[in-house]
Amino acid sequence: MQYTRLGATGLTVSRLCLGTMTFGLQASEATAHSILDRAAEGGITFLDSADVYPLGGDQTTAGRTEEVIGRWLEGRRNRFIVGTKAVAKVGPAHWDQGASRKHLLDAVDASLRRLKTDYIDLYQLHSDDPNTPLDETVDALDTIVRSGKARYVGVSNILAYRLARALGRADVRRAARFVSVQPRYSLLFREIERELLPLAAEEGLGVIPYNPLAGGLLTGKHDGASPPPQGTRFTLGTAADRYQKRYWRDREFETVAAFTGIAREAGISPTTLAIGWVLANPVVTAPIIGASKPGQLTESLAAVELSLAPDLKKTLDELTAEYRRGDAAR
Repeated sequence: MQYTRLGATGLTVSRLCLGTMTFGLQASEATAHSILDRAAEGGITFLDSADVYPLGGDQTTAGRTEEVIGRWLEGRRNRFIVGTKAVAKVGPAHWDQGASRKHLLDAVDASLRRLKTDYIDLYQLHSDDPNTPLDETVDALDTIVRSGKARYVGVSNILAYRLARALGRADVRRAARFVSVQPRYSLLFREIERELLPLAAEEGLGVIPYNPLAGGLLTGKHDGASPPPQGTRFTLGTAADRYQKRYWRDREFETVAAFTGIAREAGISPTTLAIGWVLANPVVTAPIIGASKPGQLTESLAAVELSLAPDLKKTLDELTAEYRRGDAAR
């Protein structure tokens, strides 16, 4: 494993981050703990979660993933950098969601209880909340940092102009500012290269991309001629429709077929190559990798050691250039 700083901070994280959204639904607690064990053996020290996980669940399952992680962390909390997120709806009340001061202060306390810890290393907004004034959100996050409940704050799923505004408001108010951004990024979704990644580089933000395998499509294991297989995120509860709309299209399957052919010719696993391509972007800090069983991590872990040849990277860049345009997903 390799390690690097998170953006402009002094915090050191592993070059791969373990995503945990499968824990508690796709993966049982015992399996989840085995995945965490395997990740730790591979040198991963950076964990990512959210209060709404597991993926595909509903309000009755929200928080289960953090509970699974919390039980595993007992006795080894100081060996891991733990990130979690809030904003998604996690309860029946109208205010059990969003980035209001009330919800964020309630949500961080609930996450701390479930994770069995007295601090979160990286507390992130799961998405932008246009219904709450940025100043209110910035001040709430500043309160959380100053209280010691979180060491740093970050954000996910946000447009570049909104991120720029949030950074500016934090600077004006002398409040804790975002140190990282967590966007969707893969060979099949490259829109963030146009504005978000240049902004992150200029502002010194860590970049923690999720979905580097495009929901598993880039592994080559799915066949677009058949319906999505049961047990994957393409058929999983509340996540199924979202993931099918993101990736389950003829154009994506044509690209994947070409990509797996290139990987085969290069003698590299498609999983390793897809994650290695994300890692090759100098702005990227640590892609988020996931698994529903421990063995799935082996090829992902290998991506850290992959030295992507310039010619191979150029070939992949050209193959997927259309996914860099803003209209590619429409």
